[in-house]
Amino acid sequence: MIQNILLVIIAYLLGSIPSAVWIGKRYYGIDIREYGSKNAGATNTLRVLGKRAALPVFAIDFAKGFVAVSLAHFSSFYQGSDPMFTFKIGLIAAAVLGHIFPVFANFRGGKGVATLAGAVLAVHPAAVILCLITFLVVLVFTKYVSLASITAGIMFPIYIVFVFQERSPALIVFSCIVTLLLLFTHRKNVKRLLTGTESKTYLIKQRRIRR
Repeated sequence: MIQNILLVIIAYLLGSIPSAVWIGKRYYGIDIREYGSKNAGATNTLRVLGKRAALPVFAIDFAKGFVAVSLAHFSSFYQGSDPMFTFKIGLIAAAVLGHIFPVFANFRGGKGVATLAGAVLAVHPAAVILCLITFLVVLVFTKYVSLASITAGIMFPIYIVFVFQERSPALIVFSCIVTLLLLFTHRKNVKRLLTGTESKTYLIKQRRIRR
């Protein structure tokens, strides 16, 4: 029991690694939370500091979610059992909460999308791949990262139930919780989308045509 509690704490500490904050301060001399959307995540890092800073931020955030869930292999639960799956959900929650409320950055973090994606990849890789495709398609056509993230989150339980025909109540409930979490963390973005004030993100810089 104590071992499992320690693993949850480690998952939270992993999630608390504020990659955007540390990289911004160490290499650019700024606190990313004071610029742009004031969000300590890969998207805001991309807008403020560019791809060179955003890529490692995304990679670290994604990896810490995946590693956090992988800690379940050190638990006392049997692989493939319902308690093991429930424990993995607990590790995901701890890692995402760590990213949103990081102990290493005064509890001011990001929205947890990359960390959540990495964590869910360790639980259901195929569904994550479909969500990633959904994310990229929406992003390419709309240029809104927030809308792409929300759409991918909404599609996650739909893919789980209708594409992969999963019947595990725990997995279905978990997929719905993921959707609700993304909607909650993006509530301000939803307001900006509705009012037309949300910032767009261009993966490829547009060249201005001189006349």
